[in-house]
Amino acid sequence: MTATFKDFAKLHFIVFLWGFTAIIGKELSISVADVVMYRTGLAAIVLGVFMYLRKDPLKFPPKVLLKFAITGLVIAAHWFLFFESARVSNVSVCLAGMATTTFWTSLIEPVFTKRRVNMIEVLLGLVVISGLYVIFSFEFDNVLGLTLAIISAMLSATFSVLNAGLAKQHSEYGITFYEMLAACLAAIIFIPIYNVFFLQESASYAVPNIDDWGFLILLSVVCTVYAFSVSVELMKRISAFAVNLAINMEPVYGILMALLIYGESEQMSNGFYYGTLIIMAAVFSYPLIRRIQRRREARKILAQ
Repeated sequence: MTATFKDFAKLHFIVFLWGFTAIIGKELSISVADVVMYRTGLAAIVLGVFMYLRKDPLKFPPKVLLKFAITGLVIAAHWFLFFESARVSNVSVCLAGMATTTFWTSLIEPVFTKRRVNMIEVLLGLVVISGLYVIFSFEFDNVLGLTLAIISAMLSATFSVLNAGLAKQHSEYGITFYEMLAACLAAIIFIPIYNVFFLQESASYAVPNIDDWGFLILLSVVCTVYAFSVSVELMKRISAFAVNLAINMEPVYGILMALLIYGESEQMSNGFYYGTLIIMAAVFSYPLIRRIQRRREARKILAQ
Protein backbone atom coordinates (compact mmCIF):
# COMPACT_ATOMS: atom_id res chain seq x y z
CA MET A 1 0.00 0.00 0.00
CA THR A 2 1.38 3.43 -1.00
CA ALA A 3 1.71 6.20 1.56
CA THR A 4 -0.51 9.24 1.05
CA PHE A 5 -0.06 12.92 1.91
CA LYS A 6 -2.33 12.31 4.91
CA ASP A 7 0.07 9.61 6.18
CA PHE A 8 3.05 11.99 6.05
CA ALA A 9 0.98 14.72 7.73
CA LYS A 10 0.16 12.26 10.55
CA LEU A 11 3.84 11.33 10.87
CA HIS A 12 4.94 14.94 11.29
CA PHE A 13 2.08 15.57 13.74
CA ILE A 14 3.40 12.71 15.89
CA VAL A 15 6.95 14.12 15.75
CA PHE A 16 5.46 17.49 16.72
CA LEU A 17 3.84 15.84 19.75
CA TRP A 18 7.15 14.27 20.79
CA GLY A 19 8.83 17.67 20.48
CA PHE A 20 6.11 19.06 22.78
CA THR A 21 6.86 16.67 25.68
CA ALA A 22 9.71 18.78 27.14
CA ILE A 23 7.37 21.80 27.26
CA ILE A 24 4.68 19.76 29.05
CA GLY A 25 7.27 18.48 31.53
CA LYS A 26 8.35 22.02 32.32
CA GLU A 27 4.75 23.16 32.88
CA LEU A 28 3.93 20.43 35.41
CA SER A 29 4.16 21.54 39.05
CA ILE A 30 4.97 18.10 40.46
CA SER A 31 8.52 16.73 40.67
CA VAL A 32 10.25 15.04 37.75
CA ALA A 33 10.11 11.66 39.53
CA ASP A 34 6.36 12.09 40.00
CA VAL A 35 5.98 13.04 36.33
CA VAL A 36 7.69 9.80 35.24
CA MET A 37 5.58 7.76 37.69
CA TYR A 38 2.25 9.18 36.50
CA ARG A 39 3.18 9.23 32.80
CA THR A 40 4.20 5.58 32.74
CA GLY A 41 1.44 4.47 35.10
CA LEU A 42 -1.33 6.09 33.05
CA ALA A 43 0.19 4.79 29.81
CA ALA A 44 0.29 1.24 31.24
CA ILE A 45 -3.36 1.46 32.35
CA VAL A 46 -4.55 2.72 28.95
CA LEU A 47 -2.52 0.10 27.09
CA GLY A 48 -3.71 -2.64 29.46
CA VAL A 49 -7.37 -1.76 28.81
CA PHE A 50 -6.67 -1.49 25.07
CA MET A 51 -5.04 -4.95 25.00
CA TYR A 52 -7.86 -6.46 27.08
CA LEU A 53 -10.48 -5.15 24.65
CA ARG A 54 -8.44 -6.46 21.71
CA LYS A 55 -7.94 -9.75 23.56
CA ASP A 56 -4.18 -9.48 23.05
CA PRO A 57 -2.09 -11.96 25.08
CA LEU A 58 -0.60 -10.61 28.31
CA LYS A 59 1.34 -13.72 29.30
CA PHE A 60 5.03 -13.92 28.43
CA PRO A 61 7.84 -16.24 29.62
CA PRO A 62 9.75 -15.00 32.71
CA LYS A 63 12.97 -14.43 30.71
CA VAL A 64 11.07 -12.23 28.24
CA LEU A 65 9.41 -10.28 31.06
CA LEU A 66 12.87 -9.68 32.55
CA LYS A 67 14.03 -8.17 29.25
CA PHE A 68 10.94 -5.95 29.19
CA ALA A 69 11.64 -4.88 32.79
CA ILE A 70 15.29 -4.00 32.11
CA THR A 71 14.29 -1.93 29.09
CA GLY A 72 11.59 -0.26 31.20
CA LEU A 73 14.24 0.77 33.74
CA VAL A 74 16.27 2.37 30.95
CA ILE A 75 13.16 4.22 29.74
CA ALA A 76 12.43 5.51 33.25
CA ALA A 77 16.01 6.81 33.61
CA HIS A 78 15.82 8.41 30.15
CA TRP A 79 12.60 10.29 30.91
CA PHE A 80 13.80 11.35 34.35
CA LEU A 81 16.97 12.94 32.91
CA PHE A 82 15.02 14.37 29.95
CA PHE A 83 12.54 16.27 32.13
CA GLU A 84 15.21 17.21 34.68
CA SER A 85 17.30 18.74 31.88
CA ALA A 86 14.36 20.90 30.73
CA ARG A 87 13.88 22.17 34.28
CA VAL A 88 17.48 22.91 35.30
CA SER A 89 18.17 24.68 31.99
CA ASN A 90 15.39 25.19 29.43
CA VAL A 91 13.55 23.34 26.66
CA SER A 92 15.93 24.45 23.89
CA VAL A 93 19.03 23.17 25.70
CA CYS A 94 17.26 19.88 26.51
CA LEU A 95 16.29 19.26 22.88
CA ALA A 96 19.72 20.26 21.58
CA GLY A 97 21.21 17.50 23.73
CA MET A 98 18.55 15.04 22.59
CA ALA A 99 19.59 15.70 18.98
CA THR A 100 22.63 13.47 19.68
CA THR A 101 20.42 10.34 19.85
CA THR A 102 21.34 9.28 16.30
CA PHE A 103 25.04 9.58 17.17
CA TRP A 104 24.63 7.37 20.24
CA THR A 105 22.63 4.84 18.21
CA SER A 106 25.51 4.53 15.72
CA LEU A 107 27.81 3.57 18.62
CA ILE A 108 25.43 1.36 20.62
CA GLU A 109 23.75 -0.61 17.82
CA PRO A 110 26.94 -2.43 16.69
CA VAL A 111 27.48 -3.61 20.29
CA PHE A 112 24.06 -5.32 20.46
CA THR A 113 23.74 -6.44 16.83
CA LYS A 114 27.44 -7.32 16.42
CA ARG A 115 27.62 -5.53 13.08
CA ARG A 116 30.75 -3.75 11.89
CA VAL A 117 31.27 -0.13 12.91
CA ASN A 118 30.60 2.17 9.95
CA MET A 119 33.38 4.77 9.51
CA ILE A 120 30.88 7.27 8.12
CA GLU A 121 28.97 7.02 11.40
CA VAL A 122 32.21 7.62 13.32
CA LEU A 123 32.97 10.74 11.24
CA LEU A 124 29.44 12.06 11.73
CA GLY A 125 29.84 11.38 15.45
CA LEU A 126 32.91 13.62 15.47
CA VAL A 127 30.86 16.33 13.75
CA VAL A 128 28.22 15.99 16.50
CA ILE A 129 30.93 16.31 19.16
CA SER A 130 32.22 19.48 17.47
CA GLY A 131 28.68 20.91 17.60
CA LEU A 132 28.44 20.09 21.30
CA TYR A 133 31.82 21.76 21.88
CA VAL A 134 30.51 24.96 20.28
CA ILE A 135 27.39 24.88 22.50
CA PHE A 136 29.42 24.20 25.65
CA SER A 137 31.77 27.09 24.77
CA PHE A 138 28.94 29.61 24.56
CA GLU A 139 26.46 28.15 27.09
CA PHE A 140 28.63 27.37 30.11
CA ASP A 141 25.76 28.26 32.47
CA ASN A 142 23.69 25.45 30.93
CA VAL A 143 26.35 22.73 31.11
CA LEU A 144 24.38 20.67 33.67
CA GLY A 145 21.16 20.72 31.64
CA LEU A 146 22.95 19.87 28.40
CA THR A 147 24.92 17.06 30.07
CA LEU A 148 21.71 15.53 31.46
CA ALA A 149 20.11 15.74 28.00
CA ILE A 150 23.11 14.06 26.34
CA ILE A 151 22.99 11.17 28.85
CA SER A 152 19.22 10.99 28.29
CA ALA A 153 19.86 10.75 24.53
CA MET A 154 22.30 7.88 25.13
CA LEU A 155 19.66 6.03 27.17
CA SER A 156 17.06 6.75 24.46
CA ALA A 157 19.35 5.18 21.86
CA THR A 158 19.89 2.19 24.16
CA PHE A 159 16.22 1.36 24.68
CA SER A 160 15.48 1.95 20.99
CA VAL A 161 18.10 -0.66 20.04
CA LEU A 162 16.79 -3.05 22.72
CA ASN A 163 13.20 -2.59 21.50
CA ALA A 164 14.22 -3.17 17.89
CA GLY A 165 15.37 -6.65 18.88
CA LEU A 166 12.32 -7.36 21.04
CA ALA A 167 9.87 -6.16 18.37
CA LYS A 168 11.04 -8.88 15.99
CA GLN A 169 9.68 -11.57 18.31
CA HIS A 170 6.90 -9.99 20.37
CA SER A 171 3.81 -7.76 20.10
CA GLU A 172 4.65 -4.06 20.18
CA TYR A 173 1.71 -3.44 22.55
CA GLY A 174 2.80 -6.16 24.96
CA ILE A 175 6.35 -4.79 24.93
CA THR A 176 5.20 -1.24 25.65
CA PHE A 177 2.70 -2.29 28.34
CA TYR A 178 5.29 -4.14 30.43
CA GLU A 179 7.98 -1.52 29.82
CA MET A 180 5.65 1.24 31.04
CA LEU A 181 4.70 -0.90 34.03
CA ALA A 182 8.37 -1.51 34.91
CA ALA A 183 9.20 2.18 34.43
CA CYS A 184 6.34 3.16 36.74
CA LEU A 185 7.49 0.75 39.47
CA ALA A 186 11.06 2.05 39.08
CA ALA A 187 9.84 5.63 39.57
CA ILE A 188 7.85 4.64 42.67
CA ILE A 189 10.94 3.00 44.21
CA PHE A 190 13.21 5.87 43.16
CA ILE A 191 11.16 8.71 44.70
CA PRO A 192 12.59 8.35 48.28
CA ILE A 193 16.13 8.35 46.80
CA TYR A 194 15.23 11.44 44.77
CA ASN A 195 14.19 13.21 47.97
CA VAL A 196 17.65 12.65 49.44
CA PHE A 197 19.91 13.54 46.51
CA PHE A 198 17.97 16.17 44.53
CA LEU A 199 17.54 19.30 46.61
CA GLN A 200 15.94 21.61 44.06
CA GLU A 201 12.52 20.04 44.48
CA SER A 202 10.97 17.29 46.57
CA ALA A 203 9.07 14.25 45.42
CA SER A 204 6.54 12.72 47.78
CA TYR A 205 4.07 10.79 45.62
CA ALA A 206 2.30 14.14 45.16
CA VAL A 207 -1.32 14.23 44.05
CA PRO A 208 -1.47 16.37 40.89
CA ASN A 209 -3.77 19.38 40.74
CA ILE A 210 -6.39 19.78 38.01
CA ASP A 211 -4.01 21.49 35.58
CA ASP A 212 -1.36 18.82 36.17
CA TRP A 213 -3.87 16.03 35.48
CA GLY A 214 -4.69 17.64 32.15
CA PHE A 215 -1.01 17.82 31.18
CA LEU A 216 -0.38 14.25 32.43
CA ILE A 217 -3.27 12.82 30.40
CA LEU A 218 -1.99 14.71 27.34
CA LEU A 219 1.52 13.41 27.99
CA SER A 220 0.50 9.80 28.68
CA VAL A 221 -2.41 9.20 26.32
CA VAL A 222 -1.67 11.51 23.39
CA CYS A 223 2.16 11.84 23.38
CA THR A 224 2.82 8.23 24.45
CA VAL A 225 0.04 5.74 23.69
CA TYR A 226 -1.56 7.49 20.69
CA ALA A 227 1.72 8.61 19.11
CA PHE A 228 3.27 5.16 19.51
CA SER A 229 0.25 3.31 18.10
CA VAL A 230 -0.09 5.55 15.05
CA SER A 231 3.66 5.49 14.33
CA VAL A 232 3.62 1.68 14.28
CA GLU A 233 0.59 1.70 11.95
CA LEU A 234 2.25 4.23 9.61
CA MET A 235 5.38 2.08 9.31
CA LYS A 236 3.31 -0.36 7.26
CA ARG A 237 3.21 2.21 4.44
CA ILE A 238 6.13 4.60 5.08
CA SER A 239 9.74 3.48 4.76
CA ALA A 240 12.06 3.42 7.77
CA PHE A 241 14.19 6.06 6.02
CA ALA A 242 11.27 8.50 5.77
CA VAL A 243 10.25 7.84 9.39
CA ASN A 244 13.78 8.44 10.73
CA LEU A 245 14.16 11.59 8.65
CA ALA A 246 10.90 12.96 10.11
CA ILE A 247 11.90 12.06 13.69
CA ASN A 248 15.05 14.16 13.23
CA MET A 249 12.73 17.17 13.13
CA GLU A 250 11.71 16.68 16.78
CA PRO A 251 14.36 19.07 18.22
CA VAL A 252 13.56 21.64 15.53
CA TYR A 253 9.82 21.59 16.28
CA GLY A 254 10.46 21.63 20.04
CA ILE A 255 12.90 24.56 19.98
CA LEU A 256 10.59 26.60 17.72
CA MET A 257 7.60 25.89 19.98
CA ALA A 258 9.61 26.82 23.07
CA LEU A 259 10.59 30.15 21.49
CA LEU A 260 6.95 30.88 20.62
CA ILE A 261 5.63 29.91 24.07
CA TYR A 262 8.36 31.19 26.40
CA GLY A 263 9.82 34.00 24.32
CA GLU A 264 12.93 35.67 25.77
CA SER A 265 13.54 33.00 28.43
CA GLU A 266 14.24 30.50 25.63
CA GLN A 267 16.43 32.81 23.54
CA MET A 268 20.02 31.56 23.52
CA SER A 269 23.36 32.89 22.31
CA ASN A 270 24.29 32.71 18.63
CA GLY A 271 26.85 30.03 19.54
CA PHE A 272 24.06 27.78 20.82
CA TYR A 273 22.22 27.93 17.50
CA TYR A 274 25.45 27.47 15.50
CA GLY A 275 26.27 24.35 17.53
CA THR A 276 22.72 23.03 17.17
CA LEU A 277 22.85 23.56 13.40
CA ILE A 278 26.11 21.57 13.23
CA ILE A 279 24.47 18.70 15.16
CA MET A 280 21.32 18.79 13.02
CA ALA A 281 23.40 18.84 9.81
CA ALA A 282 25.12 15.63 10.93
CA VAL A 283 21.80 14.06 11.98
CA PHE A 284 20.04 14.88 8.69
CA SER A 285 22.97 13.82 6.52
CA TYR A 286 23.22 10.39 8.19
CA PRO A 287 20.14 8.72 6.62
CA LEU A 288 20.98 10.28 3.24
CA ILE A 289 24.54 8.92 3.33
CA ARG A 290 23.34 5.49 4.48
CA ARG A 291 20.87 5.37 1.60
CA ILE A 292 23.69 6.11 -0.88
CA GLN A 293 25.85 3.42 0.76
CA ARG A 294 23.09 0.83 0.49
CA ARG A 295 22.57 1.63 -3.21
CA ARG A 296 26.28 1.18 -3.88
CA GLU A 297 26.30 -2.12 -1.98
CA ALA A 298 23.27 -3.31 -3.97
CA ARG A 299 24.99 -2.40 -7.27
CA LYS A 300 28.11 -4.33 -6.24
CA ILE A 301 26.01 -7.41 -5.48
CA LEU A 302 24.20 -7.16 -8.84
CA ALA A 303 27.51 -6.69 -10.66
CA GLN A 304 28.95 -9.93 -9.23
